[in-house]
Amino acid sequence: MALLPLSIPPGIQKNGTNFQQANAWNDGNLVRWYEQAMQPVGGWRKRSTSAMTGICRKLLCYTDNLNLRRSIAGTESHLYAINEGGIKHDITPAGFTTGTADASQNLGWGGSTYSHSTWGTPRPDTIPYVPVTTWSLDTWGEYTIGCSTTDGKIYQWANNTGVVAAILSNAPTSNTAILTTNERFVFALGAGGEADRVEWSDQENNNVWAASATNQAGGQNLTTNGRIITGLSLRGETLILTDVDAHVARYSGPPFVYGFTRVGSGCGIVSANSCVVAGQTAFWVGQKAFHIYNGSVRTLPSAVGDFFFANINEAQRSKICGVLNSGFNEIFWFYPSQESNENDSYVSYNYKDNIWSIGSLARTAGVDVGVFTFPQLVGIDSYVYEHEVGAAFDADVIPFIQSGPVEIGAGDNLMVATSLIPDENTQGDVTAEFITRNYPNGATETHGPYSMANPTNVRFTGREVSMKVTSATANSWRVGTMRLDVVAGSKR
Repeated sequence: MALLPLSIPPGIQKNGTNFQQANAWNDGNLVRWYEQAMQPVGGWRKRSTSAMTGICRKLLCYTDNLNLRRSIAGTESHLYAINEGGIKHDITPAGFTTGTADASQNLGWGGSTYSHSTWGTPRPDTIPYVPVTTWSLDTWGEYTIGCSTTDGKIYQWANNTGVVAAILSNAPTSNTAILTTNERFVFALGAGGEADRVEWSDQENNNVWAASATNQAGGQNLTTNGRIITGLSLRGETLILTDVDAHVARYSGPPFVYGFTRVGSGCGIVSANSCVVAGQTAFWVGQKAFHIYNGSVRTLPSAVGDFFFANINEAQRSKICGVLNSGFNEIFWFYPSQESNENDSYVSYNYKDNIWSIGSLARTAGVDVGVFTFPQLVGIDSYVYEHEVGAAFDADVIPFIQSGPVEIGAGDNLMVATSLIPDENTQGDVTAEFITRNYPNGATETHGPYSMANPTNVRFTGREVSMKVTSATANSWRVGTMRLDVVAGSKR
């Protein structure tokens, strides 16, 4: 007999065929690799005391000048301020225009007239796409500024829960998004209903928007055939993303104030809240690829890209949101799968170790640690949750990881396994199953689950074998390289 190490590299590989995923993990849920150790993603618990009305599409956390920590949450119908104790206050502006909880574009059943196109083929892109209502939120000193994509006006809230947010004086309307630059200007993106226009307030004075010789307010239309979706502040520049390309704005001072440069083409962002900044690098989801900007734009190769872009509910793609989890060097992108109208799944990327993972988790917005001790994420139930708080999950959620096929030699012999030698930090935290088959597209047979013993008795035969590891306890387990005691069987 010989010990076959199930030495599988970190990360999930979902591209290609089943056999192309040999000796790799190819499925999983709520599992990460940190410092090369495989472990479950941290658990969560409710932070807010009551649900919001609507679906939260943006969350902002900050500390005001009285050292009070606040969360601002925007739904399609409301704007909320949530205090440190998790109690929400409705600060929705008077006259606010309610938006929509879902995007609209029907390229499938019922999307056109009878006999238009053919059964089972994608419909022509001839129907207008109306994105879901999202918010852009930022701080102006200790105040909050925000803009809803449907309402289009810029609001400011001055930390008084007894007073609702108010329209920012003299600011343009019919905007797509807003942000505060590092130089202390407010940018209005898609300003005044012009899809390619950027307007900015005077420096340090967000109530002055009319350009004159005595201030630095101004505006410019980008050289693009796309429409501006969002913008983010980076060190020394502001990144502006349209649905087709990327631009940066750099402060030059009077008389022009800002100069704009296109830094990437064919890299448009797919949703307003899918761009995440880690350090001085921006990551975002494009139409059919992930993109990255750190001085120049490039495509980010992904081991799960084929799966991700095939699994998205295209009609609800504008709901995709990105959340940084810097404690584990991760970015999570939450998205609606083909089986859902709302965010129910995620892909994650460890940008330090270049590791990708996948899973199921229903979150619509979130922020990293910093203001609060734990990452803050919002569920589709409209409650705020704090994450990475142990290994307590919802009752129906069980972390697991499954490998692609493992073979003996070139796979011309059957594998006969008799025992498993586990490698756990604490024995018994996980169970193991083995899925065997004789050909890549052949029938499968499942063996187990086996509770861990040292060694663990197993009995199965197959030309290919995949291993599935599943949480057995509510502990933050660690799993290393397990080994199978196997012999080569016949070639039949």
